Formats: sequence, C-alpha cells, structure tokens
Amino acid sequence: MQNTSPDPAVTAPLGPPPPFDPELVAVLAHITQILPPGGSAAEPGATSPQDVPGMEPVTDHDLERDGVFRVQERSVPGPADSPDISLLICRPVHAATPTPALYHIHGGGMMIGDNRTGMPDMLDLAQELGLAVVSVEYRLAPGTPHPGPVEDCYAGLSWTAEHTEELGIDPRRIVIAGGSAGGGLAAAVALLARDRGGPALFGQLLMCPMLDDRNNTPSARQMTGIGVWDSVSNEAGWTALLGATRATDDVSPYAAPARATDLSRLPPAFIDVGSAETFRDEDVDYANRIWQAGGQAELHVWPGAFHGFTGMAPHTAISQDARTARLQWLRRLLANQGVL
Repeated sequence: MQNTSPDPAVTAPLGPPPPFDPELVAVLAHITQILPPGGSAAEPGATSPQDVPGMEPVTDHDLERDGVFRVQERSVPGPADSPDISLLICRPVHAATPTPALYHIHGGGMMIGDNRTGMPDMLDLAQELGLAVVSVEYRLAPGTPHPGPVEDCYAGLSWTAEHTEELGIDPRRIVIAGGSAGGGLAAAVALLARDRGGPALFGQLLMCPMLDDRNNTPSARQMTGIGVWDSVSNEAGWTALLGATRATDDVSPYAAPARATDLSRLPPAFIDVGSAETFRDEDVDYANRIWQAGGQAELHVWPGAFHGFTGMAPHTAISQDARTARLQWLRRLLANQGVL
C-alpha cells in the first residue's frame, strides 16, 4: 500500500545545501569522477568496490598488522533454510581474555562489499583498545532482498554470542558496529536482538547509517545530484533491497530502522553523520527518538562532511576528529563498566 499521508518534511521550503568542508572539496572532485551523483552508484553492481576510495582490497597481511591480530575466517550456519555465512575473526594476540569485541557489518549501499570492507577502520579502534573484531559476510541485494541480509547478520551475531568462550570474547561486551548500509543493518540487528530476546549487545556504533527507505527528508532533497550517495543512488540501493515495497506502508523496521515506532530498551548508541549528506536528517531523528524513548545516544553532525568522508578522506582534519570521537565514545563506554 502506498503511503499517501502528507509529510511536512517533504513540503517545507528548503535553502541551498550546506557548504562542504574546505579540505573535503578537493577530495570530492576526485571521488565524484568515480562515484558520480545519481550515476554509477545508482546502478547495482556497476561500480567495482576496489574502485571506491576506502573500499580497496584488504589482505590477511593487512589485517594481521605485523602480528597484532590473529586472523581466521569461519563458515558458520546462516538463517534457517539459507546458506552458511562467512565470519572474518580478528583476535588480538596479546590482549587478556575474555576481551570485548566489535561485531562489524560492512557498508556498500546494500549492493557491494564483503566482510573485509571497512575493516581497517575497525582494526584502528580495536588495536587502540585491545578489542577483537568479528565481521560478517551477508548476501547482497538485489540478488538477496530483505530479509536475507539482516537475517544473515543476525545469524552471525547469534553464532558469535554462542561461541564467545571458544573465541575468547566476553559475551557481555559485544558492540555492534557498521557504516552506511552496515550502520542501518547494525541498527536493525539491535532491534531484532531486543525483540527476539537475542544476544544482549553492549553498544551500537552507527556511522552515517542508512536508516530510511522513504528517501524524502530535507537533507535527501537538498543533496540530490550533489556529493556522495545522493538521493538517486539512495533510491537505487533501497529499491534493490525492497523492490516495489520501498516507500510503502509495508516496509519492516528490520529493513529500515527509521520505521521503528519503539526505540526503547536499546543498547547505548553512537551516531555520526555529515551535515552535507543524504542521511543527515534521518540519523539526527533516530538519535532524537532514542532520547525520547529514554535511551542513551551520542550524536555528532560533522559540518560540511559528505557521506563516507572518514574512509574516503582520512587525512583531513574533520575525518581525524570524527575517528577520535568514535574512539573516545568506545573508551568511555568500556570504562564505565570497569574495562579500561
């Protein structure tokens, strides 16, 4: 059923898009040659992941970091009546066990990437804090529509939680993490874990998460044809996942967490987003509704930042500030429980 109810966000007058951070402007000119707004990124599978800045191939040697991490790939049971899934497991060699862990879900617009995508950023955090990282490989849209991807991610989390003793992981201190599509899937898995009485997550690290299939917020409209992952590309990603149900009343909150009406009893959240990207308003709203439900969330809106800026332009001052903020949040989260 098509959602025909009036939405003030769609009819409100808009000014021009926020200006990009000066350091990011030069980087953006290069990135948009590879990922033109509404162009190749809007065509499922048309852009090779290795051509996207921040999504270059990652080898076992890269993951091991000169002996800091022990790397293993495990095939584990997927959802019922579905194929097995692959978990990439990176455990710190010298950390005391049981260790806290990041359960990582990669980005890629629901359409590209694998369980190595985004791992350098995760290992930066893990190396600083002595954490393990478990990264899940989920089936991609459009070949596998909803609920396949989120169920794969949930199955991987459940297996991890059930095998913490074997992995040397503390089951009480698993933080789910993801960026972009992976951030949306991480938020959805947190909802599933709560509603199914599944693994008790310690926190959720949601980096510029992709949360709302309706694609009609002021920021989505402001950024049409501009920046990285504009509203045209976003529509393609959501349509790959949801098909004809996208933007109708039939979309599950486990597909698009912005659809959830109850955000209570969720683990503490860190949410960040750029002011000059499609996801700005849906991410701000998600944090606001967590607070309204009595939950705990830390929100950062980075001025002039485009989508995925920390991975695509890691050398810039604003990217370094954002990475530091994520690290500090994790450090505080763990320290509050007497971990660090």
